[in-house]
Amino acid sequence: MKDTPPNIRDRSTPVIRQLDEAAVNRIAAGEVVERPASAVKELVENALDAGATRIEIDIAAGGKTLIRVRDDGCGMSPEQLPLALARHATSKIDGSDLLDIHSFGFRGEALPSLGAVGRLNITTRAEGQDGAMIRVDGGDMAPVKPAACNRGTTVELRDLFFATPARLKFLRSDRAEMQAISDTVKRLAMAEPFVSFVLRDVTTEGKERVSFRADAETGDLFDALKGRLRQILGREFSENAVPLDAEREGLHLTGFAALPTYSRGSAVAQYFFVNGRPVRDKLFIGAMRGAYADFLSRDRHPSVALFIDCDPHLVDVNVHPAKSEVRFRDPGLARGLIISGLRHALAEAGHRASTTVAGATLGAMRPEPVGQPRIYQMDRPSLLAREASFAAQAPGFSEMTESYSARVEPVRTDDTPQELEERPLGAARAQVHENYIIAQTGTGIVIVDQHAAHERLVYERLKTQMADTGVAAQALLIPEIVELSDIDAALLLEHSEALHDLGLTIEPFGGGAVAVRETPAILGEVNAEALIRDILDELHDLGQSGQLRERIDAILSRVACHGSIRSGRRMQAEEMNALLREMEATPHSGQCNHGRPTYVELKLSDIERLFGRT
Repeated sequence: MKDTPPNIRDRSTPVIRQLDEAAVNRIAAGEVVERPASAVKELVENALDAGATRIEIDIAAGGKTLIRVRDDGCGMSPEQLPLALARHATSKIDGSDLLDIHSFGFRGEALPSLGAVGRLNITTRAEGQDGAMIRVDGGDMAPVKPAACNRGTTVELRDLFFATPARLKFLRSDRAEMQAISDTVKRLAMAEPFVSFVLRDVTTEGKERVSFRADAETGDLFDALKGRLRQILGREFSENAVPLDAEREGLHLTGFAALPTYSRGSAVAQYFFVNGRPVRDKLFIGAMRGAYADFLSRDRHPSVALFIDCDPHLVDVNVHPAKSEVRFRDPGLARGLIISGLRHALAEAGHRASTTVAGATLGAMRPEPVGQPRIYQMDRPSLLAREASFAAQAPGFSEMTESYSARVEPVRTDDTPQELEERPLGAARAQVHENYIIAQTGTGIVIVDQHAAHERLVYERLKTQMADTGVAAQALLIPEIVELSDIDAALLLEHSEALHDLGLTIEPFGGGAVAVRETPAILGEVNAEALIRDILDELHDLGQSGQLRERIDAILSRVACHGSIRSGRRMQAEEMNALLREMEATPHSGQCNHGRPTYVELKLSDIERLFGRT
């Protein structure tokens, strides 16, 4: 009997018990309050639901010893306080329609859960009412007492998880917990640009430190949102992001998306919101990745802040204990809106590259070390010196001596209309090292990588041609049969029409098998089974697959690379100017197929600063 499972050996009937309310609240708290940041999220959302215009958060020891949230919202009456601490008691829904949700909270679980695992103190006053306070220690509620306070609510949570000490062992350092709290507050601040937020670290008594502050914005929604994102994500994001405003069948997408050349090494600057609620959802991540697939390599990540607003009946927010995931009634519609909205916004940016490219270029420039400091002649120059200086500024300055143009292909201005300097990428003046075009604009210079720029232009042209004519398919002499599970086969066949448009034709072959009858001709000889399984992996992970499109685009990219102007080729003035004009007219030409910039623009004021002429 040693190998008999325990549930077989124990023949006694288990006893079903009704757990007491304190145990129920502690179990619920395990789902709702994972760490101090979770408690801050619940309390700040309650303040926003109360109509607060200013929210102050005080934190001590990373939220382990103190979390205090103060707001100027509507407050509560003394009679409502005990009910606010009862499970599933809420003022935000009436229970008749669980999809008609217009608030952050709606379950009535946060306050009783916090009171079950910590020492909770609530002080509140509604307009025209007396102030009151109530205290809960580990689920034990004290009677309501009168209190003097301004309109609004102050919730003070001390000794989080003192009633469940095992949870304390799983918390990280104070600094890490504070960072998580700061991230939570910043996400909520993005969603509410018209509300002021202040986050303070009060760990050391008498030495309060403001770790985050965002004053309320004014103006219309787009201006307010841009100002708030500038406060949180920084000036560089604001300068290098393009606005989004798209609508489709009841879903409205707004926000800002950074240019591909303003990318990050990790996904730390990606923020998604549904009806103002911060979420982390695979649908958003997959759609965003698909929209940027043409512009970034896999080790780079875009920066975005995307907001979808819709009728609450079109999205279910009650699918995750922390409400951090949502489920759309039509996920394909939401995914398509995000992809098309992002691509349209990036195309609207045209040839723009991020301003950080120029900053990095200027930062890389350093004066050469010299032995003795140079002595500048400040007297009036001689006639001969002045004539040489004027000659050096003339169009044919490179003809003065070979040493001026050892590696430069000069371009005479007689062959270039003066009006070209007023164009965004200016007029070509020279070619350096047979790879870089130097163009002059009205306010500075532009340095263009001729190979990378032309590669992008050829790639966009090939994609346009393929979109017009479709992806040519290559019929297999003998269809390849791929054995799958019934679930995988059904999932794959759901997307068979989209795959057919990309040149991959599949059909059911009985049971869980599918028959691959055609593959994209541009891929040449392909392992159909490996391709099918890669597509399935993405469908399971993200709900969509860009695997086939990425392979086709990779082929087009290689064709573009081999068919573009090579490094080391000397170009005539007409060719260089033609390349600049085509770049101006082609969307996404500011970066190559791998997300690197195709040109750098340096303002004359920055160049003069390098030479100390300011």
